[in-house]
Amino acid sequence: MGIVEILGVAGSLSLLAGWRLYLTLLAAGVAMHFGWLPLPEHLKALQVLANPWILGIAAIGTIAEFLADKVAWIDTAWDTVHSVIRPLGGALLALALVDSSDPVWQAGAFLLGGGGALLSHGAKAATRAVVNISPEPYSNAAVSTGEDVATSSLLALAIAFPPLAIAIAILLAVAAVVVIVALRRLLRNIKAGLKRALGDAPPPGSSGSP
Repeated sequence: MGIVEILGVAGSLSLLAGWRLYLTLLAAGVAMHFGWLPLPEHLKALQVLANPWILGIAAIGTIAEFLADKVAWIDTAWDTVHSVIRPLGGALLALALVDSSDPVWQAGAFLLGGGGALLSHGAKAATRAVVNISPEPYSNAAVSTGEDVATSSLLALAIAFPPLAIAIAILLAVAAVVVIVALRRLLRNIKAGLKRALGDAPPPGSSGSP
């Protein structure tokens, strides 16, 4: 892989780690184990992800995340716990994929990887918090299943076709920003609606006399 492909894969994996950290680690480890993700010589240390113990831990985490993400409010608790873990995992993934002999690349990859994972995690957590307000129980599972399918598909594309990874990373980053802006606007409208509704009611302690 050339530098563009490496940066694309690093960006894609970091952003996807903000959605599904353990699935991303598991997919990367399995790809390395079977040689689907060819690595240049200076990245051979990343083969640690293909270690059976690491794969086992990632598999357990994937199953736990899959189940927790299907239950309303449990998914929000899970996201809250992983508010630090996912960005850190994304940063370490990006850090491991760039040339360790260049500290500038290392620092940049760590910051961009962590920032990308934090961005996608923020979009995911905010979306799920809004979905959890819905009284019916199916939208949560539907959104979670959609995230599972999207993450698996994009991981497969990024690993199988590294030249596409940079486009995937850009797409994910733009989508996360759009989601966050849209949710912020939605919450602002809800807040304004609540203020208007409360404004129609007499203020507390008012007797209603002129």
